[in-house]
Amino acid sequence: MRTIDLHTHSNKSDGSMTPSELVRHAKKQGLTAIALSDHDGIDGVQEAYNEGKKIGLEVVPAVELSAQSETETHILGYYIDIYNPILTEKLAEIKQKRIERNADTAANLQAYGFDITLEDAAEFAGSDMLGRAHFAKAMVKKGYADSVQDAFDRFLSYGKPCYSKRQLLTDKECISLINTAGGLAFCAHLHLMKKSDEDLYDFLKDMKTAGLCGIEGYYTDYTTEMGQKYRSFAKELGLELSGGTDFHGEMKPHIAIGKGRGSLTIPYSVLERIKEVKKSRS
Repeated sequence: MRTIDLHTHSNKSDGSMTPSELVRHAKKQGLTAIALSDHDGIDGVQEAYNEGKKIGLEVVPAVELSAQSETETHILGYYIDIYNPILTEKLAEIKQKRIERNADTAANLQAYGFDITLEDAAEFAGSDMLGRAHFAKAMVKKGYADSVQDAFDRFLSYGKPCYSKRQLLTDKECISLINTAGGLAFCAHLHLMKKSDEDLYDFLKDMKTAGLCGIEGYYTDYTTEMGQKYRSFAKELGLELSGGTDFHGEMKPHIAIGKGRGSLTIPYSVLERIKEVKKSRS
C-alpha cells in the first residue's frame, strides 16, 4: 500500500532537517508523498518540491497557520500557490507577530526562573523562524527539562506558565487566506483544541461555513477512539480528511515520519481524494 504524510516540518520552521533532507528521508522510509507544512512560512516549499521531482517523491505545497485561540488552533493549507502576493504579504506580517510571540516566550521563561534567552533558542534553529520547539531544546540543554516533550508538557503548551497566545489571524482569517491562495484548509490535531465533543462539532460546522475543507482525520497522537470520533464528525458535516504525523525530525524524536500511534499509516487514497476536491474547485 502506498502511504503518505501530510503534516511535516523542516528547519525552515521548527524541524531539524532541511527541506531536501526531509524529502530524501521520506523517500527512504518508503513514502509516496508528503506535504511540507512549516509553521507560518513557505520558504522551504520550492526546495522540497524540486528535490521531490528529482528523486521521485510527490511533494504537496502546504503551510500550517496558527490562529488566535483560547487553546491551540492550527489550520493546514494544502496546494497553496506559494507565490500568491496576498499570501506572501500576510506571511510577512505573521512573521513579525511570531517575533513578538518569541519575545513573550523568552520573557515568560525568565520570569519563571529559567535562564533562557532568544539567543539560546536560536542556537537550535535552521532559519530565523523560531518556535517553541527551539526553546524546548534550549531548556533540555540547560537541564530544565528532560526532553522536548517534557518542556512542552510542563511549560510551553497551552495553559502552561510560559505559553504565549499572541497570534495575528483569527481561525476564519486563516481559512480565508489559504482559500485566497488557491489552497484547501484543514483543521489540524483536533484534540489540542481541548473542546468538548459538542463544542468541537459546532466549531467545525461554523468553520465549514467560513470555507473549511476538512480536518486532520489521522494523526500520530490520536487514540483509536479519537480518530473514529473525528472521522465520524467529518462524515456528518461533509468535511474531507487529511492525515499526518507532525514530523519534526530530531526536534521531536519520538515521532516517526509516516507512522503514528499503534500501526497508524495514511493511505495514498487520502491524498487522491484531496486532489479530486482541489481539481473540482479549480
